[in-house]
Amino acid sequence: MVNTIKLPVGIDSFEKIRKYDFYYLDKTKLIEQILKNWSEVSLFTRPRRFGKTLNMSMLRAFFEIGTDSSLFDGLYISQNKEVCQEHMGKYPVIFLSLKSVEGLKFADARYRIIELIGREAQRFEFLAESDRLSNNEKAQYKALIALDNGKYSMDDDILVSGLQMLSHLLYKHYGKKTVILIDEYDVPLDKAFQNGYYKEMVSLIRGIFGMALKTNDYLQFAVLTGCLRISKESIFTGLNNFEVLSILDAQYDEAFGFTDGEVKQILKDYNLSDHYSEVKEWYDGYHFGNTDIYCPWDVVRYCKSLCADPTALPEDFWSNSSGNAIVRRLIDRADVQTKNEIERLIAGESVEREISQELTYDELDKNIENLWSVLFTTGYLTHQGRTEDDKYRLVIPNKEIRNLFIKKIREWFSDTSRRDGKTLEEFCNAFVNKDTSKIEQLFGDYLWNTISIRDTAAAKVRKENFYHGILLGLLGYKASWLIKSNAESGTGYSDILVEVPDNRTGIVIELKYAEDGDMDAACSKALEQIEEKEYVAKLKQDGMRNFIKYGIACFKKDCKVVIGE
Repeated sequence: MVNTIKLPVGIDSFEKIRKYDFYYLDKTKLIEQILKNWSEVSLFTRPRRFGKTLNMSMLRAFFEIGTDSSLFDGLYISQNKEVCQEHMGKYPVIFLSLKSVEGLKFADARYRIIELIGREAQRFEFLAESDRLSNNEKAQYKALIALDNGKYSMDDDILVSGLQMLSHLLYKHYGKKTVILIDEYDVPLDKAFQNGYYKEMVSLIRGIFGMALKTNDYLQFAVLTGCLRISKESIFTGLNNFEVLSILDAQYDEAFGFTDGEVKQILKDYNLSDHYSEVKEWYDGYHFGNTDIYCPWDVVRYCKSLCADPTALPEDFWSNSSGNAIVRRLIDRADVQTKNEIERLIAGESVEREISQELTYDELDKNIENLWSVLFTTGYLTHQGRTEDDKYRLVIPNKEIRNLFIKKIREWFSDTSRRDGKTLEEFCNAFVNKDTSKIEQLFGDYLWNTISIRDTAAAKVRKENFYHGILLGLLGYKASWLIKSNAESGTGYSDILVEVPDNRTGIVIELKYAEDGDMDAACSKALEQIEEKEYVAKLKQDGMRNFIKYGIACFKKDCKVVIGE
């Protein structure tokens, strides 16, 4: 049974996966495609966690001199004898993954790049003694790996020319041009933008890439990966041998991420086929080229959870693996029109937008259209085709990302509402003072100013949960109050219980979504439920002496509040 094979959660080394018998969905056709559709420099842009690093590791394992050919036994590429004989293990390979390049200061990020180049150069220690290199060339190599108090000591000239220099030295030793693989090339630029040294990092990356990819006579070919297609003018100036392969290109649409057939296969292999529908609902929905794609990180993580616990529920694996600042950026910048569009997206509708495939990070805030483009290219949105006027119909791909949008909306609402402490104080006190008109007025104002789940969005219970979350966040302003959500009380679970130390007052709130717009009926139903389920019981157990019962109904961006006897 295949289901005894370990699932490779967090492992992005092809060699490790193959050598230690981890589960692997064959993506080696990418090797054949790259050679067939040869470009001197290729850039693949895909969202994070879609297998970019693993594919780059696979390319290195295939092309590098001294490779273990048995790693590819039984895989697609092994059937192409001509390609294997001509290219497998035939080239020196330089491989850098820039995903770890960050720092609060430029100097810190710069040194991280120095360290990566220095460590990669050290893999070729034989160059220091190679009889095919001149003394001057050996000195160049030693400059790449020179240490000063345990730290690499490259100056700017060596740093900028380091990859070109190393490829030259490898060519002199092997007599073969070098393959250069640069994974997550845009991470240093993203971190630089966030921390305020973007121009310095652009200048450095432009210099390194210019030497390694543009003026390098010892380059066989190069492959880069990243999330964003950074403007050619900012990074790849003068690079005419350069091909960008984005999520809109059909040429490599199955190379990154899992296809529907691959997902069915992995579920079958682990006896998890009964979970196909929830895997599709949560993790499918991306559209690369002409193919529907699942996020592989999510699928593997969820399969591993199910293998450990057959009752495990889907989780937000992908969205919880990063800060997701770009979604919050859109919400922070949203005007009335954009808020309406976000509501439509959460409702499962599409938004028509022009997409700019070439951006620089310092252009993100110039207009909100750029943010839509970045959300699309980084995987927070996908598309369902184009309009006649060349706009894309953007949608949220799946349940996981929809949950992320809702989470970020709640965070934004909490942050913005707490800036007005006076109004929040007035709102909370209105519950103690039994001022239903004031609660209606202020809660209605908050609902009007937030981004809501539209009435077409989903099941009634999910809409109720959204309003429940908003109300819970507002009441949480009172640090001295004990607030319980969905607490067991009486014969059921109450929406919100509030214990107010002053006069030992207990408040029960039951919230309903008025699906048909009849808020009076919804309020009555809420109050009936409070009585039937005896929600006051928990408050009595906790020593409360005075009790107030509220039935609250919400519909779209309006509310009604009724107090019980």
